[in-house]
Amino acid sequence: MSINNVLALLISLAAIFSYINAKWIKLPTTIGLLLISVLMSLGLLLLGYFGFHLDAHAQAVLRTIDFNETLMQGMLSALLFAGALHVNLEDLNREKWVVTILASFGVIVSTFIVGFAAYLILPYLGVQLPLIYCLLFGALIAPTDPIAVLGILKSVGAPKSLETTIAGESLFNDGVAVVVFLVLLGFVASGNGHAQAELSVLSVLKLFAQEAIGGIGFGLVVGYISYKMLESIDNYQVELLITLALVFGGYSLAMALHLSGPIAIVVAGLLIGNTGRQLAMSDKTREHLDMFWELVDEILNAVLFVLIGLELLILVLDKNYLWAGLMMIPVTLAARFISVAIPITLMKARRSFSPKVIQILTWGGLRGGISIALALSLPAGAERDAILVITYIIVLFSIMVQGLTVNKLIPKPSI
Repeated sequence: MSINNVLALLISLAAIFSYINAKWIKLPTTIGLLLISVLMSLGLLLLGYFGFHLDAHAQAVLRTIDFNETLMQGMLSALLFAGALHVNLEDLNREKWVVTILASFGVIVSTFIVGFAAYLILPYLGVQLPLIYCLLFGALIAPTDPIAVLGILKSVGAPKSLETTIAGESLFNDGVAVVVFLVLLGFVASGNGHAQAELSVLSVLKLFAQEAIGGIGFGLVVGYISYKMLESIDNYQVELLITLALVFGGYSLAMALHLSGPIAIVVAGLLIGNTGRQLAMSDKTREHLDMFWELVDEILNAVLFVLIGLELLILVLDKNYLWAGLMMIPVTLAARFISVAIPITLMKARRSFSPKVIQILTWGGLRGGISIALALSLPAGAERDAILVITYIIVLFSIMVQGLTVNKLIPKPSI
């Protein structure tokens, strides 16, 4: 199928599924879309067992879509910018240490806990993975996705500090997790003879600094240039075009320079969403900017969650992989709990937190499309097949089960 036909199909499915959810199911949009997509995929697989091979046609279409390329090089920059655009810097500044520690220390701790636990547990389930692949799995499953849970937090009146912490952490831990993943992937390449030199501790630190710190600096530069351009004119059509150029052009340039595109776009989005919004835009521009990027965010998320559901059709559904995925659910939750509980407990001596903050951050740390995209970027082989199925099961559980029950943990606002 041509790219136009694929886009037409995905957008049509997203629209139909959104209608079904809004009309009858009435779940949060992203969760409802994922549920319907998964049910459709299971239905197609079931029909295949009875001789109606519609699943083969669907699989052929899906194989024309590079999920990793679509998300990591296309959708992610827009989703991160749209999210960062509405994070208040003053609120984020109050939670800066919590966000920074969770997005850095939390990601690294979670990566190693999950990685080593997988290395010890998976052989008993008939899944043999080298340690480096277990650590890669730990890195790709570490980033959290706030999309489903933030809407729930707002609907039940969760404390603002909690919203800011979850949004801020998820925006930055995407970038940090991708950097950790790329560093570990370098070891795989080195082991296969594809690297020019052996990776050392110094080279790892250099790569991490280049990607993460370089991404922050690059985001500030392109964000400031865009801010000055926005400040110098008053034409909302042109200003929207400038933000589009910042998102897609800035992300592509950052990646070409071997800097962290996700971190760069988050930093630029925070700059434009705060300083740019206050000092460089008229009321008319602000209104159009918000409406435009909210619409982009909704459309891309709808397509993304439909794609996640349909990816079920191309998984290698080996029973050992399925059992491993189920077994790793409590492991990833335990790792998330430890990576959240340690810094929060230490910081409680200096500041107060919302009630049940550790439980909410643990159970509300949903995994999403970026985990699946990173799993799909692994070198083809049995290791990739196993990690992809395990990741998919954890993502499904986190969105469908954690996403629908996290509101039970949130304290109701006092009247």
